Amino acid sequence: MNEKTLTKTPVVAALAFVCCALWGSAFPCIKIGYRLFAVASDDIASQILFAGCRFALAGFMTVAAASFGAKRLLRPTSKAETLMVLKLCLFQTVLQYVFFYIGLAHAEGAKSAIIEGSNVFVSVLVAALIFRIEKLTPRKLMGCLVGFAGVVVINLTGSALTGGVSFLGEGFVFISTFAYAASSVIMKGYSRRADPVMLSGWQFLVGGLLMAAAGFALGGRIASPTPAGASMLFYLAFVSAAAYSLWAVLLKYNPVSRVSVFGFMNPVCGVLLSAWLLDEKTSALGLRSAVALALVCLGIYVVNGEKSAE
Repeated sequence: MNEKTLTKTPVVAALAFVCCALWGSAFPCIKIGYRLFAVASDDIASQILFAGCRFALAGFMTVAAASFGAKRLLRPTSKAETLMVLKLCLFQTVLQYVFFYIGLAHAEGAKSAIIEGSNVFVSVLVAALIFRIEKLTPRKLMGCLVGFAGVVVINLTGSALTGGVSFLGEGFVFISTFAYAASSVIMKGYSRRADPVMLSGWQFLVGGLLMAAAGFALGGRIASPTPAGASMLFYLAFVSAAAYSLWAVLLKYNPVSRVSVFGFMNPVCGVLLSAWLLDEKTSALGLRSAVALALVCLGIYVVNGEKSAE
């Protein structure tokens, strides 16, 4: 596709939806992957090993595809770029996904999808209050509050605010959103000085290898892959490689606000696919989840609406 085509609203909407559908499918597919590779919910080391294998493979896919397109090996060519890769892999892959994978093993896929959808709001707060690269306007704050209301609603059991919540489950998934927020702000600055696809590919590769090595050293083991298991691992790697690369292309040719507003489909896809693939119809399709999803999506729209207007 040429630049003109990639700026047309129907094309942007369609490609952004593909990204969100891929990311949303990761929630149930990771839990299915745990079963296929005999990874127990309390086996943290094996969960880290499994995640490391996925992201190392995703990094290889990204670097290989980008290098093929550029007809040369895309790699860090200076000490500065190497440090960028290492810093990104710490936040975007290691910290984010160590917490995410452990949390997902102890929480429902539908709940995890909605909590992870709050990363938009966390990113706004981190950028404004910690890195101070954006202003926290009343509209942005309102969007954050509406979205977080959705996170609270999905975790309510009866009238108890903390009902059905565990620190090792939903708590860890929520912590992972802070690592994602930090990595997003860092990537925004680094992409002005280096190829963002190259940075993403190498940080996945380095971060994945570090996670796999750590998981193995801690005693983690995964079952020998069956055809179904190997296919799931390759699919999860493809999700990261393809979705991040496609999102980067959209951001290259369109304003950030125009692309990011479609991110509301991420938690929607995650909940619906969890309902279908994990048979979580009670939690994923109930009234409480519908209200929570509506609030999360409304919050994302409010936050991004101001960016579109700027």
